[in-house]
Amino acid sequence: MAIGSVFNNAVEGYNRASQGIEKASAEISRASIDQQDDAQLAQQRQLQAARPDEAVTPPVSQPARIDESLVNLKVEEFNAKANINSIQTADEVLGTLIDIKV
Repeated sequence: MAIGSVFNNAVEGYNRASQGIEKASAEISRASIDQQDDAQLAQQRQLQAARPDEAVTPPVSQPARIDESLVNLKVEEFNAKANINSIQTADEVLGTLIDIKV
């Protein structure tokens, strides 16, 4: 396998990991905003209740999946680190080959 293809594959892998990190970060942000909105809505309903003995139920919505997003974020971090190691190794091998030929 050529050093250039290893280097290119590692760069592509790093770019994919970077995109995955951005996606997971956006999901975490969206989930935390959704949780804040749900809490504020429930608080507003509580304040608007006509009688204090009325039961106020929180709005029904999809539960925020912050846990999955955090796991995805960590997986993409490991992917990025692995690809960085591949880039560094390809660089070292290429430097060694150049030193041998000169």
